[in-house]
Amino acid sequence: MLQTSSYSLVLTLQFLLLFYDLFVNSFSELLRTAPVIQLVLFIIQDIAILFNVIIIFLMFFNTFVFQAGLVNLLFHKFKGTMVLSAAYLALSIFFHVWIMNVRWRNSNYFVWTGGLQALFVFQRLAAVLYYYFYKRTAVHLGDPRFYQDSLWLRKEFAQVQS
Repeated sequence: MLQTSSYSLVLTLQFLLLFYDLFVNSFSELLRTAPVIQLVLFIIQDIAILFNVIIIFLMFFNTFVFQAGLVNLLFHKFKGTMVLSAAYLALSIFFHVWIMNVRWRNSNYFVWTGGLQALFVFQRLAAVLYYYFYKRTAVHLGDPRFYQDSLWLRKEFAQVQS
């Protein structure tokens, strides 16, 4: 069973990682003249996204629903968040690699190719969706229904066995 104190600690950590991601997405362009600092921020951002994905999966594994063998139910309920998190991580890594390759030697110039602009727009759009769905999933996983036997879970289990 999920304890309130441990859930609030995990939720706080998740929100801090999301806030860091939002901060880097918002202000990384101000550091384009310092490519080493920007590279470090991007690496930490990608690691933070990966940690958030790992934390969500650990929360899934901790649920009674998962332990009862209804993994498909969890996947069906939260597949949007899982797919979007993977897509956002991939878009972020591709964007960071591309932007650092373009600007590493010419940090004083503001270089934006057409493909880089498109990737920037898709990455930022995915970021907004990622923040919304991830936050919704993290809060939703605090529901006690996921951590104890209930009528709702028995109905879902009966549907799976039918």
